[in-house]
Amino acid sequence: MEIKNSFQMANSIKPLSLTPNFILPEDKRPQLAQISPLASIPIIDLNDHVTSSLLQKISQACEEYGFFQVINHGVSEELCEIVMTAVTQFFELSPKERAEFFTEDITKQVRLFNYYLKSEGQEKVTMWSEMFSHPWNPVDDFSHLLPQNPPQYREAFVEYAKEVDTLMHRLFRLISQGLGLDKDCLQKRMGDKPRLRAQANFYPPCPDPELTLGLAVHTDLNALTVLQQSAGVTGLQVIKDGKWVAVDPIPNAFVINLGDQIQVLSNGRFKSVHHRAVTNKTHPRVSLAMFYGPNTEDVIGPIEDLIDDEHPPVYRRYRYAEFLEKFYSQEGTRRMVKELFELPK
Repeated sequence: MEIKNSFQMANSIKPLSLTPNFILPEDKRPQLAQISPLASIPIIDLNDHVTSSLLQKISQACEEYGFFQVINHGVSEELCEIVMTAVTQFFELSPKERAEFFTEDITKQVRLFNYYLKSEGQEKVTMWSEMFSHPWNPVDDFSHLLPQNPPQYREAFVEYAKEVDTLMHRLFRLISQGLGLDKDCLQKRMGDKPRLRAQANFYPPCPDPELTLGLAVHTDLNALTVLQQSAGVTGLQVIKDGKWVAVDPIPNAFVINLGDQIQVLSNGRFKSVHHRAVTNKTHPRVSLAMFYGPNTEDVIGPIEDLIDDEHPPVYRRYRYAEFLEKFYSQEGTRRMVKELFELPK
């Protein structure tokens, strides 16, 4: 990656530097010295031909971590590299070219933006990162929505969407079976027109990673996320037993994490876990998340087969549009959205 330290945000007129608007209050700083050196999240080989063994590993990872990495996932290694190169080259475009996509309007289908946290006095602390979000679809043509520059971005993403969609369907089947449900159960709950979003994340090198975050602590609002990380640069961290654990990139692997909708559908059995991205001094980092969630009109709630006298419903049913509304109303905070839909105990 050839991006220099003089990265310039698309909405800025000067190169990035560690100005006060990026510096977190002390209680929100990442405390990097306290990162757990324990083993990271599980690594699962999808080529495991013993179905019972694979289901047990998936089920255990979903219950205990809410995160796992998959290898032998069926998505072409070459295609993964082409897409990550295209994403990296997008962030290498001039700030002026990228600024064409910059917006704070969350209703825009294609948007370049920065996350922020509200601190005391409602001042915004900007995250040390820039994000590019747009739709993806395995069947319908979405390429006209994508940047024309870099030249291979559109073509690469169309192919990538098809292969990642195949992987998503397989993961939904495995997770459904891990819950003891019919293999098509979760996929059906996503409806005929799922909400499919891609988000490319760019984290420039930071002079003092102890003072900033690339991405604040959050859970994913959707159902399932497939994440590709750039090689050799660690930034993603997840909470396990109250401690932060680093998720180091593994060659030719995807990070899989469960979103809030799977926690609700599984009646709390499978977990959507808090995670964050930290920065580092020397290397830029790129990641690419593919999100799969319900349509806004879909009704989400605990699956009936998972409810009995010993396991009463933990959440009420809701339209996904209602969940999204609550999600966006908590912009800039450590969002707690699914908790709003918990039933009284």
